[in-house]
Amino acid sequence: MDDGRDVSVLDDGTLTKSGVEVPDKKMAPHSVCSEPCPSGFRKAVRAGEPACCFDCVLCSIGEITNQSGASDCMKCPEHLWSDDKRQKCIPKVIEFLSTADFLGSLLTGLSMAFSLITLSVLCVFIKSRDTPIVRANNRELSYLLLIALAMCFMCALLFIGRPVKITCLMRQVAFGLLFCICVSSVLAKTLIVVVAFNATKPSSRLKKWVGSRWLPINIVLWGSLGQVSICIFWLCTDIPFPQNNLKTETGKIIIECNEGSASMFYCMLGYMGLLAVICFIVAFLARNLPDRFNETKFITFSMLVFISVWLSFIPAYLSTKGKGMVAVEIFAILASGAGLLACICIPKCYIILLRPDMNTRQKVSGKRGAFFK
Repeated sequence: MDDGRDVSVLDDGTLTKSGVEVPDKKMAPHSVCSEPCPSGFRKAVRAGEPACCFDCVLCSIGEITNQSGASDCMKCPEHLWSDDKRQKCIPKVIEFLSTADFLGSLLTGLSMAFSLITLSVLCVFIKSRDTPIVRANNRELSYLLLIALAMCFMCALLFIGRPVKITCLMRQVAFGLLFCICVSSVLAKTLIVVVAFNATKPSSRLKKWVGSRWLPINIVLWGSLGQVSICIFWLCTDIPFPQNNLKTETGKIIIECNEGSASMFYCMLGYMGLLAVICFIVAFLARNLPDRFNETKFITFSMLVFISVWLSFIPAYLSTKGKGMVAVEIFAILASGAGLLACICIPKCYIILLRPDMNTRQKVSGKRGAFFK
């Protein structure tokens, strides 16, 4: 039925009826429900709505889209990561404890400073080697302790810098052996005091060990032998090696040393702790021996500091990751070494440098002098 309106044809071929467009039935309808998603986003279809209706969702971390209207995101290769806009893959951040970092440079400086202080104390001891305060409790053991401590501080440098095969192989073994020598030397000094004072008793069988050079050597050797065995077994069964850790932290490649066997690492720490506990017990029991300068009092406190540092180290080490784990171990090395240096050697330096009037045989030991070697 004609409604009275005139039908006309426009220049582009569109039919109109009294000014109203008549759609061409051959042309498909155009949806304006959702605009195409920009790059960095993917389509997410809305449940219960037509396919032309969708949401634009930002690609997940590690995925990108580099064109608009993408239905799915592309995963970046393992060594690359997505940028903030999820439009391109970029290299992951490489992380290790470097001297270029503030923390790395600070720990390097502390390591070198403690080493120089230890070597300075050694020079003071050597220069004053014939004085009673240095001769007390075996001066050779004091030299060995100071040399091992200086090397302990220096071995902390093996933990700083990009891990390579040789540093991964050496650092834990060097740290474990050197600290074992330190603790064994302290244990030998403690036992010498006990032997010296108990040898004065009538019919004591310890008299033959007074003044013996083999007693301290044997104690250090046998004390270190256990640690040597652990380290040899560790290196023969599961050698530490450098690795690129891609999973621990998002967007980072952590270059670290795989210790090979975690159980062997904790066995090494456990043996060192066992020696320290034995030394603490012996020194604690001998702390009240009648002597004006009884070194076991200082040894007791040094072992208390040493054990406390390493007991605190384990939970701190397990709760950190990346370069934080390395920094925690370096701090434990420096703190425990500084505790030994401060508690055992600094009191002697104080007497040598500032109180020379106390550096006499009578002032140091009173009537007893059996441990002056």
